[in-house]
Amino acid sequence: MLGIEILLREKRVLNGKIALVTGAGKGLGRAIVESLHAHGAHIIAVARTEVDLDELKTELSDRIECWPLDVTGDKLVEQIASLGRLDILINNAGGNRPEPMIDVSDENLDFILDLNVRSAFRVSRAAAQVMTKQGSGAIVHMSSQMGHVGSPGRTVYCMTKHAIEGLTKAMAVELAPQGIRVNSVAPTFIATPMTEPMFEKPEFKEFVMRMIPMGKIGQPQDIAEAVLYLASERSGLVTGHSLIVDGGWTAQ
Repeated sequence: MLGIEILLREKRVLNGKIALVTGAGKGLGRAIVESLHAHGAHIIAVARTEVDLDELKTELSDRIECWPLDVTGDKLVEQIASLGRLDILINNAGGNRPEPMIDVSDENLDFILDLNVRSAFRVSRAAAQVMTKQGSGAIVHMSSQMGHVGSPGRTVYCMTKHAIEGLTKAMAVELAPQGIRVNSVAPTFIATPMTEPMFEKPEFKEFVMRMIPMGKIGQPQDIAEAVLYLASERSGLVTGHSLIVDGGWTAQ
């Protein structure tokens, strides 16, 4: 009986925790929501597209509330700041507009910086204010393998993800005395609706496969499992760390 109780406890390692996930509607965000929910968390799912959130609400039914908000706007940080409690923040929202560095417009530069860096900082700041009052919390930033290396056609994206890695370390050091852990997950290219058009191009898929020693494309659940580890007490002494989930890309 004791063994069964331990297994059940392990299955729901986030029982009673409140977790906010940005970019929750599709791809990695949706997989993360499903994983955290399956392990007992109450979810606050944030996405711009209401229909995606409605699908999540129908699928999970309980322990979920949906905020159809833009991470770059003021309303989200105001609502986070008003929370009485927040145990976990998954800063997942982000994007890219791949193009050669010399062709990057100021419009695209500002768009990616605003979405990938400025919004991540503002959302984290609001969450940290709540977590500081309660003396505990876990923040997980969605970084990228591109936060550790460079790649042609992705200069702005690489810059923003290197910034996220720096933010992760600085926040981890500053917030540790308040009982808040801050880490990042750094995926390789994962099979999602966003990357599907990319993989339809044979030359791109061949490039990616050549760069991954394990020889396979990552799945959303691979990232969800990494996030679950960093969000839970399984990683109770881990902070300021980047968990690279890239099949060996950056080890070369």
